[in-house]
Amino acid sequence: MWNRPSQDELDQLPGLYATEDVPAKDKQILMHFFLGGCDWYAAEFDGEDIFFGFVILNNDHQNSEWGYFSLQELAAVKLDGWLEVDRDLHWQVRPAGQVPGIKV
Repeated sequence: MWNRPSQDELDQLPGLYATEDVPAKDKQILMHFFLGGCDWYAAEFDGEDIFFGFVILNNDHQNSEWGYFSLQELAAVKLDGWLEVDRDLHWQVRPAGQVPGIKV
């Protein structure tokens, strides 16, 4: 994975279920990972490996959804032996309702 978040950066995310009572449109998206037409938006983290957030795979917005994804699995992705998932270093934290493509 390119630009893997540090443990200090990961510790800034709310724990799993911490935003359970927050409406989807108001959940803060704290990290964005991407590769080609795939986007992973992180709102919560379990402190070890699992994120909760919104995922769009292969630009398929119709089947995109809120759910869980693994940092370890994102880090293991390698296409053609060199292309990896990247973290958006220019990401600005914002509510999900302000992120194009996220269903709220």
